[in-house]
Amino acid sequence: MKDYPHASGISMPIRVMCVDSGYATQDVYGFVSKFSQAVWGASGARASQPHTVVAIKGQSRDTAMILSTSKADTKKKGLKVWNVSGPVIKTELYRWLKTERVGEDASQFGQCHFPQYGEEYFKQLTAERQIVKISNGYPKPVWEKDPTRRNEALDCRVYARSGAAIYGLDRMSEKSWQELEALIPSTPEAKPKRKPARFIQMKATKVDNPWL
Repeated sequence: MKDYPHASGISMPIRVMCVDSGYATQDVYGFVSKFSQAVWGASGARASQPHTVVAIKGQSRDTAMILSTSKADTKKKGLKVWNVSGPVIKTELYRWLKTERVGEDASQFGQCHFPQYGEEYFKQLTAERQIVKISNGYPKPVWEKDPTRRNEALDCRVYARSGAAIYGLDRMSEKSWQELEALIPSTPEAKPKRKPARFIQMKATKVDNPWL
C-alpha cells in the first residue's frame, strides 16, 4: 500500500482501505491480515492506525450504514468481516448527486466533486436505480442494475464510503478538520505546526428516509 504525494511536499497515507470479500474470499483474508485492523465496540467503529485494511461484505439490509462485524472464516484470529449496507450508501450518494450548485459556492454539504473522468465512469456510478417490489404482500425498495451497464464505479464508491465511516469522518468537528488542514504546509519548505486531532469514531448511522 502506497502513500500519495501532496503538492506541498508531504505524503498522505491511505487511512482505511476496504476490500470486497465476496470474491476470492480466502485471498482477501490473506491480504487483509497483513495490515492493521479496525475494531468495533460500544462506541462504534475505530481505525486508529494509518494503512488500516478491512474485509467488507455488502448486505441488502438498510437499517444502518455499518451493520455489524462477523468472524472471518479463517485461521487468523481476530480477523473480522465488516457488513455494510449498500442501500443506505447508495441512497445517500444519489441524494448528493441531485444536489444543485448554488452560485459559485460549491462547498455546501453533500456536494460531490470529481476529477475529469470519462463518461463511462459516470455511467457506472449511476448504473443502478431504486425500485419498489412487493414482498410477502408488502412494498419493499430494492436496487436494480441496468443490464446494459457495468457498476464497478458504484461498488468502489460504496466501499470507499464505508472506509470513511469506519475511519470516523462523519463524527469529525469543524475544529478537527481545521487541525488536519493545518498539517499541510503552505509551501514545500514550510512545516506543519499542529498535531492531528483526536475524534470520536462513528457509530452506526441510520438513514432518515430510504426512498429517493
